[in-house]
Formats: sequence, C-alpha cells, structure tokens
Amino acid sequence: MKEVISTKNAPAAIGPYSQAIKVGGMLYMSGQIALIPETGEVVDEGVEAQTIRVLQNMEGVLTEAGLTFADIVKTTVFLTDLEDFGAVNSIYGEKFPINPPARSCVQVAGLPKGVKVEIEAIAVCK
Repeated sequence: MKEVISTKNAPAAIGPYSQAIKVGGMLYMSGQIALIPETGEVVDEGVEAQTIRVLQNMEGVLTEAGLTFADIVKTTVFLTDLEDFGAVNSIYGEKFPINPPARSCVQVAGLPKGVKVEIEAIAVCK
C-alpha cells in the first residue's frame, strides 16, 4: 500500500506528482528545488542559498514522513553547472556528517523555474 506524503513545509508540487511516496518500507522523495513553500517564489541569491532552501524543503518532507536526513540512503543531485559542485557539496555535507548516503551528481541543461540545483532522495522508513 502506498502512502502519499504531503506537507506545507515544502513547496506544493508544480505538476502531476507527489512530494514523496512511502511504500514497502521506503520513502521516494521527488526532486526538491529552491522554492519558498509559503510563496512559491524561487530563492534567487545564488547556488549556496538555493542549496540551503532545497535542504530545508527536503527536511520538511522528511519530517512529515517521520524521518530525518540520517534515514536517506540515496540522493541524486542535479546541477545546471558542475562548477557549482564544491559549493553545493560543502552545504550538502553539513546534513550528512556521518555515514552519508550513496549519491549521484549530474549536470543538466536546465531545471524547473530556472533554479541551479535540485535534489531527490530515497530513504528507509523506521
């Protein structure tokens, strides 16, 4: 049985998808971008500020599902410019100080709303 996870502490879906789905002891989180949940506006101050907002949005979804960053086992990071990898990696690493999840990081031609970073995640449910 799948459970749709939805919270006001992360941006509402901007298409036909759920913020996350919990099924079979796993949580599959849709990619989070740097939107402010209350306004739907993009955080515009650069890749560092966008990464912080993305991680805050992820935390909102995780909290709604009763999970934390420690429960994440895999992430995929999408960047519009791999030159931003160092800045994103530094901020990202703060959320995973020990036993970080497996991760892929790829450069893409573009992301929704013109953001610079998007992160999706898979977590193990408690």
